[in-house]
Amino acid sequence: MLTRVKSAVGAFMGGIMTGGGSGGGGSPGSDLPLKFPYMRPEFLGLSPDEIECSADHIARPILILKETRRLPWATGYAEVINAGKSALNEDQACCEVVVVRRRPMSYCPPSTPNKTPTAKRRNSLPNGEGPGVYLEHKHPEDEGLMFHYWALFDGHAGSGAAVVASRLLQHHIACQLQSVMEILHNLDSLPPTILGEEPDGNPYLQGNTPGPHQRSLTRAASLRGAAGAPSSPSNTPPPPRFFTEKKIQHESLVIGAMENAFKEMDAQIEREKQGYNITGGCTALTVVYMLGKLYVGNAGDSRAIIIRNNEIVPMSTEFTPESERQRLQFLGFMQPQLLGNEFTHLEFPRRVQRKEVGKRMLYRDFTMNGWAYKTIEDEDLKFPLIYGEGKKVRLNSDFGLLTKKKTWLIFQARVLATIGVTRGLGDHDLKVHDSNIYIKPFLSCLPEVKVYNLTQYEHGADDVLVMGTDGLWDVLSNQEVAEAVSTFLANCDPDDLHRYTMAAQDLVMRARGVLRDRGWRITNERLGSGDDISVFIIPLMYGNRQP
Repeated sequence: MLTRVKSAVGAFMGGIMTGGGSGGGGSPGSDLPLKFPYMRPEFLGLSPDEIECSADHIARPILILKETRRLPWATGYAEVINAGKSALNEDQACCEVVVVRRRPMSYCPPSTPNKTPTAKRRNSLPNGEGPGVYLEHKHPEDEGLMFHYWALFDGHAGSGAAVVASRLLQHHIACQLQSVMEILHNLDSLPPTILGEEPDGNPYLQGNTPGPHQRSLTRAASLRGAAGAPSSPSNTPPPPRFFTEKKIQHESLVIGAMENAFKEMDAQIEREKQGYNITGGCTALTVVYMLGKLYVGNAGDSRAIIIRNNEIVPMSTEFTPESERQRLQFLGFMQPQLLGNEFTHLEFPRRVQRKEVGKRMLYRDFTMNGWAYKTIEDEDLKFPLIYGEGKKVRLNSDFGLLTKKKTWLIFQARVLATIGVTRGLGDHDLKVHDSNIYIKPFLSCLPEVKVYNLTQYEHGADDVLVMGTDGLWDVLSNQEVAEAVSTFLANCDPDDLHRYTMAAQDLVMRARGVLRDRGWRITNERLGSGDDISVFIIPLMYGNRQP
C-alpha cells in the first residue's frame, strides 16, 4: 500500500510528464476540446509571447500589473510560476466589477459569457476602475446591484478547472444575487420568510412575547389538524400567526448566494467534463464587496488576512485533511463502501503493523478530539483515511524540469493517500491510484464565508486585505506577511497608486526567494516556495469611499 501511496502522490503532483502538457491544462491524450484556452489573468494584458516567457521555471519571472487603473481600488497583483512541479502555472486570478440587472428568475449564467448578447464586457468603467461585467436588461433604467469581485484559484492535476472557474464563478454569484436583489435594496426591512409575503403588522408577531388573547397551538393540536395546521380544512379560517420566526439578516442572503454559486460552479464543471477537456480541480478563494461589506469565501487552503493599523484579522480558514478530520471520518463511518474495503476511518499515531493485532494502541474516531486506547483488530490494518501530517511534501535535490527522476518524501496529510486539500471545485474523476475508489465524495465544494463590515472602521492608506494562494503561506506566516507589507507601504508615497502592486511584487519575491546552489532560498537559508504564488493586495480605504 505504501508503494501505491508513492505512486498516487507522484501521479498527482508530477511535473512535465504529468502536469498537463496541452495548452489549456487539459489531458494530453484527450480528444475533447478545451472549454477555455490556458491563459494568465486577463487584467495583466499579456501577449502570447509574454505568456510563454512567464512559464520559465528556471528564472521564474514575477508578473505584475502594467497599469494601475486596470483593477478597482488600485488593487495590487503579482504572481510567479512554480519551480517545475507542473508545466503550466496552475494558479488563476480574476478581478471584475459586476452589475446585476433585473432579469427573469429563471435566468442562468451562460456557459460562455463572453459569447452571448446578455453579458457585455467593458475595457474601463466610467470611474476608470478597469474591466467589469455588466449583465444587461431590456430596461436599462432599472436600478442594478453592483459588486466588486476578486478571486484566486489554485489548480491541481492540471489547470483546466481553475481556468474554467476563473471565467465563470462570478456569473454564478451574479445569478444567485439576482433572485434576492430586490430584498438587498431594501435594508430597512428584514428579508421576508416567504417571497412576496407582506410583513405582518401585528407587533406580537415580531417579538417573542404572545399577545394577551393569543393561545398556543400545541404540537398535539397541530397533529390533530387544528385550525391553522397544515392538514386543517381549507375553509377553516386560520388563527392569527403567533409563531416566533428567526430574524434573518441581509448579509445571510449574500452568504447563501455565494454558497449556492460554488455548488452550481462545481456542478457545471462536472456536466461539461462530458464534452470538454477540463482537467483536475482547484481551490477557490473569493472576495465580494457589496453594500459596505466584504464577503470572503474560501474553499481550500488559500488564505486571506486583513492588516488594519498593524493588526492582523484572519478572514479565512484553511481546509485540509487535518482540519476536517472529523467530517471525513464521519463520512467514512456512515458510508464505509466509499472506503473500498482498503481504508479505515480510524486514526492512529502511525501505521498499524500485523504483529500489533491484539495489543492496545492509541486511536481516535470522528467523535473524539482526544485519544484513547483500543485493542487492535485485523480491520485496523487497513490504510488510514487520512495519512500523513502537515504540509511537508519535498522532492530530492533534482527538483525541477531538468530531470524526470524525482524521489518523493511523503509526509503531507492526504485524503485516501491522494489529495492534500478537502474543499474546492472539480476533481470529479479523481480516484485512488490503481483502484476504483473515487475521492470526490470526501471533497466539499462549499466555501466558508466570513464577513467584514468596512463601514465600522476608518481605514488608512496602509490598511489592506491580502489574498494569496498556498504557495505564499507555506513559507511565510501571517505575521511575516503583515510585517513585510506594512514595512513596504510605510516607505512608499501614500499617493502613489503603484504602491500596492509593488508591495505584492515584494511579497511574492520574499516567498519565492533566490535561486542558489541548493534551490530557492529565502531569509535565514530557509527553503523558498517551489509552488505557484499569486497575491492580491486590496487597499481598504477605497471601500469606505464607495456609495
